[in-house]
Amino acid sequence: MSRSPFRQQDPGLVRLAIPNKGRIAGPVNELIEKSGLHLVDGGERRLITRTHDPNVEILFARPIDIPEYVASGVADLGITGRDMVMERGSAVEQVLDLQIGRATLVVAVPEESDVKTVADLDGTKVATEFPAITRSFFAEHGVTVTVVTVGGACEATPHLGIADAIVDLSSSGTTLRTNHLRVIDEVLTSTTVLVVNPAALAVKREKIDEIVLALESVIRAKGQCYLMMNVHRSALQDVRKVLPGLSGPTVMDVASDENLVAVHAVVKEERVYQLINQLKRAGAKDILVMPIERIIR
Repeated sequence: MSRSPFRQQDPGLVRLAIPNKGRIAGPVNELIEKSGLHLVDGGERRLITRTHDPNVEILFARPIDIPEYVASGVADLGITGRDMVMERGSAVEQVLDLQIGRATLVVAVPEESDVKTVADLDGTKVATEFPAITRSFFAEHGVTVTVVTVGGACEATPHLGIADAIVDLSSSGTTLRTNHLRVIDEVLTSTTVLVVNPAALAVKREKIDEIVLALESVIRAKGQCYLMMNVHRSALQDVRKVLPGLSGPTVMDVASDENLVAVHAVVKEERVYQLINQLKRAGAKDILVMPIERIIR
């Protein structure tokens, strides 16, 4: 009898599965670090690694395997693409959209093809890494195709005579254009999601909620900056008119003979460039702009 590569899980431990490679592996690792779940031995190539939280460990796995690892209880939580969850059809609960790795699963054909719509593909071969989703999509459209499952380089299959069309993920369309393919339809839009084992959620809710909150706080802080400035009390109303915030600016007295107040606000990073000049004209000074790593409500 072969032994499982996964050691028995401590009942008090929460195991989070994350991608070991692929397009979302880097962003997910960055998210984990910013959330405070720093990897103790992340520099080493391990299957399972510890974090600074003694009750949380990380399992590195292929994105396509993560939904089933979570469903089977090998991991309590998992981070992978929504497309992977749908492809596996695993019994997991999606608890958080991490808003990274956005891509669209599309149907594409060679540029020179006469195919204009999905209906024109009836009786043809379609290559994909997502056979379950592809079969479901064409069945919903009443189109009969032969699905050819490939493990990679899907965009090359039409030019090799393996298939007449492909169903593949596209984030910018560059790869499709490079391989002289054009999109004729969209199957679904995918982002990176956090999924949980329902049974684990019932037993380990407190720690799982803690992890969800940590990840959510990083997502909420993305694209936000913290502004701090001094304002003469007489100019406060003018400053407040131009200063947006999550729930309005915070105003505090300053120990100064100049009748100043300190104004703090969270604003979108994209607005900072214009706001600085507007705030200066309104009477703000000593303006500080600071990055935000986490926002917890």
